Amino acid sequence: MRAPDSRGAPVPAAAAAVAAIAASPPPAFAARAAAVGGSPVREILALTERPGVISFAGGLPAPELFDTEGLRAAYDAAFAASARRALQYSTTEGAPELRAAVAERASARGLATGADDVLITSGSQQALTLITATLVEPGDVVLVENPTYLAALQCFGLAGARVMAVPCDEQGILPDALADIVARERPKLLYTIPTFQNPTGRTLPADRRAAIAQTAARLGLWLVEDDPYGDLRYEGDRVPWLAEHPGAEDRTVLLGSFSKVMAPGLRLGWLRAPAALRRAAVVAKQAADLHTSTVDQLAAAHYLAAVDLDAHVAVVRAAYRARRDALLAGLCEALPAGSEWNRPEGGMFVWARLPEGHDATALLTSAITHDVAFVPGSPFFTGTPDPRTLRLSFTTHTPEEIGEGLRRLGMAVFSGG
Repeated sequence: MRAPDSRGAPVPAAAAAVAAIAASPPPAFAARAAAVGGSPVREILALTERPGVISFAGGLPAPELFDTEGLRAAYDAAFAASARRALQYSTTEGAPELRAAVAERASARGLATGADDVLITSGSQQALTLITATLVEPGDVVLVENPTYLAALQCFGLAGARVMAVPCDEQGILPDALADIVARERPKLLYTIPTFQNPTGRTLPADRRAAIAQTAARLGLWLVEDDPYGDLRYEGDRVPWLAEHPGAEDRTVLLGSFSKVMAPGLRLGWLRAPAALRRAAVVAKQAADLHTSTVDQLAAAHYLAAVDLDAHVAVVRAAYRARRDALLAGLCEALPAGSEWNRPEGGMFVWARLPEGHDATALLTSAITHDVAFVPGSPFFTGTPDPRTLRLSFTTHTPEEIGEGLRRLGMAVFSGG
């Protein structure tokens, strides 16, 4: 039996009955999806994609410095060795040869590491997500530097954590303040970027790292040490990882990435963790994506076997050092009188603060009209932000382009931004 539709054509009776029922909305999103906003940094990057904009906003490696020939040869080698393997599913832990290469590099830097200590991830951002999923339950306290990496705040927010800031100065975490908070709040973990921090570019001194390790051991605390920028040192001596300090051996997760030294499009990162935590992270990764791209892992392993990555990074460092110096040399002309900024020993960012009465978000609005951009510092804070702060990335543009960008920024300041 068929009922007529609006044009008189017959339709099945069941369909007509369904059409007569008032539609109900689908169930609501999870509360965490509504509670955590999008990244203002990603939104600013979208605004700056138009031609002609000089952007100090994104923490992007310089594409002209990618070793495109070496990486192309590495992919060719991966297919030549075994196209079937390169295109097949893989183990969750990662390709053995890439895990071994990561372990060798970590050991060479003073942290004894075996291939079995390493889990390969889809960028170090996934490594942080896996550790958060493994350790953090809704309501758990997570400690962070203030300000800190914006995507980490998003990650902890989605997990339902109660994020608290540890007091910091221009060198980073204050160990005594950390000990007080740990004793009072009993947090689950401390997340830190101790070397060339994002967004501030600062580096935590070795004596403070040792004190943090002792606090973690004495009071019971997981340490999550994020190190995407450590290879990008332009001056000064290397500072040992937190994971190298006594007391931190059985409670530190070290996160690393190939994004800044090879190419971010590979989406390859890794984590080194104590055995039980690493096994739990493997289960979390199985639920997330089964495994990281096989062909990308094998290409990276071939690249590390065939190319002196440290020599390539030395070329990148030389270019970035010149770009950092160009930015630092021009800030006094570009920012209002009374502004302050730091001099990072490496990494990708300079952190600045405008004088009283200025607002970085308002300045950005003016800057965009002059075809230059940066990131206001407010989104990087937990709790009350400092609206006068801004982050400037120096890696994407040449010194000449940086000079022009600073000239435009000065025009934005002069115009009343």
